[in-house]
Amino acid sequence: MLNIEIIPCLSDNYSYIIHDSDTNLIGVVDPSEFKPVDQAIEKKYKKIDYILNTHHHNDHVGGNEELKKKYKSKIIGYLSDKDRIPGIDISIKENEIFSLGNTSFKILFTPGHTSGHIIFYSEKEKVLFTGDTLFSLGCGRLFEGTYKQMFDSLQKIKKLSKDTKIYCGHEYTKNNYEFCIEHDKKNIDLKKKLEWIELKIKQNLPTIPVILENELKENIFLRCDNSSIKETLKLNNMCEEEIFKKLRDLKDGF
Repeated sequence: MLNIEIIPCLSDNYSYIIHDSDTNLIGVVDPSEFKPVDQAIEKKYKKIDYILNTHHHNDHVGGNEELKKKYKSKIIGYLSDKDRIPGIDISIKENEIFSLGNTSFKILFTPGHTSGHIIFYSEKEKVLFTGDTLFSLGCGRLFEGTYKQMFDSLQKIKKLSKDTKIYCGHEYTKNNYEFCIEHDKKNIDLKKKLEWIELKIKQNLPTIPVILENELKENIFLRCDNSSIKETLKLNNMCEEEIFKKLRDLKDGF
């Protein structure tokens, strides 16, 4: 069984402690900084066996080297990013399996935000760590990849089991909601989401994880085939990829 603990870092990042209870192996996904992760580990686990990185940006790898030095952890990242991820020990490729004890993660290559972005998917546990590829009600900016790469990466996620729990890299849900509702005003499911978001914020709780089934109904970047959205954008005859490009450009200026 996999236990997951959400660790708030920096101003709006999330890192994740993952614990395979059957074997007592411990991993950390995207340690943005040393101190909050270290405090959580010291309080409960006293060790880190593996550090899993989705991409090379400092707000996802900033704690790598200090944590590795203290806990003698092994750092895992994508092969093409082996020169950009600090302290990397194990380079992995698309469709490889990484096992944390009895929990297996399939590596999915999702370029777009960066050229070497990956996500970690456990089909058995119905868990997906998406880094900055997919957010609750949003998706990552394009820093190194193309619109087509990000669009194709999101299509990979859309094909996963609908009951998959999504753990992303940032607390962006409220801002993402405001963008989605502006261009998807007829979306009843999205309108219902606001009360839940505001309650979480009021309680000072993460809006993560979210369920893929709900994202498919609410996240505008996963709904580029929707006729109402096309009509709002006045792009009725455009393909899904062109709708995505328009939405990503609009979000960049939002």
